Amino acid sequence: MKRPKGKYAWTVTVGEKGQIVIPKQARDVFGINPGDTLIILGDEKKGLAIPPKTAFAQFASAVFDTQMDNEEGE
Repeated sequence: MKRPKGKYAWTVTVGEKGQIVIPKQARDVFGINPGDTLIILGDEKKGLAIPPKTAFAQFASAVFDTQMDNEEGE
């Protein structure tokens, strides 16, 4: 089966301290470097997602926009 363009799948092992190692190919593809901060999103039904770091600004903006809308509606 041929992989769709731009789609990847890797496996990782969780260590005793709950840490995972991101495969080198994944780090290269997504520009992840030592010391970078990543976001891990979780959904009990869909699982975990680690979006690219470029998505952080969009994610943070959405969180703060939602929070502001909730505060204004009080």
